[in-house]
Amino acid sequence: MPFPIHRKRRLRVSEPMRRLVRETRLDPSQFILPLFTCPGEGVRREIGSMPGNFQLSIDELVKECEQARALGIGGVILFGIPEKKDEFASEAYADEGITQRAVRALKRGVPNLLVITDVCNCEYTSHGHCGKIVDGDVDNDATLAWLAEAALSHARAGADIVAPSDMMDGRVAAIRHSLDAHGFYKTPILSYAAKYASVFYGPFREAAESTPQFGDRRSYQMDPANGREAIAEMDLDLEEGADMLMVKPAMPYLDVIRAARERYHVPIGAYQVSGEFSMIVAAAQKGWLDLDRAMMESLISIRRAGADFMLTYFAKDAARALG
Repeated sequence: MPFPIHRKRRLRVSEPMRRLVRETRLDPSQFILPLFTCPGEGVRREIGSMPGNFQLSIDELVKECEQARALGIGGVILFGIPEKKDEFASEAYADEGITQRAVRALKRGVPNLLVITDVCNCEYTSHGHCGKIVDGDVDNDATLAWLAEAALSHARAGADIVAPSDMMDGRVAAIRHSLDAHGFYKTPILSYAAKYASVFYGPFREAAESTPQFGDRRSYQMDPANGREAIAEMDLDLEEGADMLMVKPAMPYLDVIRAARERYHVPIGAYQVSGEFSMIVAAAQKGWLDLDRAMMESLISIRRAGADFMLTYFAKDAARALG
């Protein structure tokens, strides 16, 4: 038998060689750090199911964001935990709501950091659903007014990007119309365009205190079995004025990220959600995985699938690992 002519291992012989021919690269600027902000002062309450992540009062949030900026992280996305909840999600669009106050504080204290706001209602409603309940279900069109008002209040506070995550039909158009009508035509919309009804959101619901009090969200979030439907959702959101698209979760839907990358010429984001983070950390705590390698491999897979940027709870640790 002759020796092989083609030896792919030649380009794997050392780390400098592997680095030279590496196809997919990570940079801290590709990471968006999700953060949870709550009322009070000096509050830094660890989330039990998400080790190393915290509910933060605004003063502590500013400190966290100073670290993120120093690490070169691309930005943060804010989730507000209000002092009180009601059936109308009124704190979601109040000018003095927790998210609105947090944005203003960050724009004063960490002015060069990109601030994205999650536009949804589940953290703010007493029932934990993403909109107005009528006859036991979320009323799509009534909810649009809440979302448009919330996005407008975030833009007024200084948010760089607003990111609707509710999965109501027509929400991008409602938000775009409201922003433009009030002079915020420069504020981009990052749409959670393909958001699946996923089991991997479990730890987030503890973090954001947003577990539904009845039923589930499968009547408005996407069926995990559907891929073509994700393309239809993304088509519609772009028609309505979305500037960027997001797939959520990330690793179970790498095929959807790839399909979006091949079809669209807009920035594509992917959210490595709480359950993805927590299962890697839990396995590492058991000694079943090397945490740093699993973290970086998971992020590489999302980037390789086609995501331009990633929302990830590993943002700080990954940025440090990249040096």
